[in-house]
Amino acid sequence: MGKTKNASLDSVVTDFILLGLSHPSNLRTLLFLVFFTIYILTQLGNLLILLTVWADPKLHARPMYILLGVLSFLDMWLSSVIVPLIILNFTPASKAIPFGGCVAQLYFFHFLGSTQCFLYTLMAYDRYLAICQPLRYPVLMNGRLCTILVAGAWVAGSIHASIQATLTFRLPYCGPNQVDYFICDIPAVLRLACADTTVNELVTFVDIGVVAASCFMLILLSYANIVHAILKIRTADGRRRAFSTCGSHLTVVTVYYVPCIFIYLRAGSKSPLDGAVAVFYTVVTPLLNPLIYTLRNQEVKSALKRITAGLRAASENK
Repeated sequence: MGKTKNASLDSVVTDFILLGLSHPSNLRTLLFLVFFTIYILTQLGNLLILLTVWADPKLHARPMYILLGVLSFLDMWLSSVIVPLIILNFTPASKAIPFGGCVAQLYFFHFLGSTQCFLYTLMAYDRYLAICQPLRYPVLMNGRLCTILVAGAWVAGSIHASIQATLTFRLPYCGPNQVDYFICDIPAVLRLACADTTVNELVTFVDIGVVAASCFMLILLSYANIVHAILKIRTADGRRRAFSTCGSHLTVVTVYYVPCIFIYLRAGSKSPLDGAVAVFYTVVTPLLNPLIYTLRNQEVKSALKRITAGLRAASENK
């Protein structure tokens, strides 16, 4: 960890080679089809959520579903930053990515990922206000405040990503240029630096650790208060409905945070599990989010039925 590589600083890396996911050559076509299908389903599923929230007046007027729409938008872009390059790895095409492209991918990956992290916290806060402060909820969480909070999450995500990208690529890279990973991410890229990376690894650990831990603790605090409030509800049906509104969010938070902590709080690790875990939260989680929210959320399912019925009626009247 943090060792200086002995390499000539006269040769400067102008592009990187993404080695991608290790796989048997006979499974290349199957893996191409699997990841291509995942990408298409991710885009369609999240687009469906976005259109449903936008088209249904009962949803797009409520902060909970505004946040859900933003999450779907982020998932679509996060998937687009990651999955096409994974798919490319299963084709005969060149695996090279320009130096600037690597910088851009690392920036947008951390920008979108950290913005999601802040967004999950806002969603937990929204659920806390809705269940623990129901009478004051319309005042405490209105559309204007929700917009400001979402904008703050985007700005905070951009600052976080800028710090990480700047620190990573201020280092000299003079060869080799093969990134032993499927994307340009901090731990894999730092291994190629021709300089001491101790400070970078420390900042990565502290920065990502603080962001993830702070958001996670705030989410846990929100849900501790939520559970306490739900247990005071006298009717079983009331408790069931209250838990139902939170179940989807808790599921998504779990499948996002656990793999993220596994990867970044072990930045010096070269475990073969890292690639599989990273694929789960960068590729599979954006696919699962729309499924989780449509299958577990009765209001989203009702909105989909209303929109489908309206489209059917409109087509019949033509």
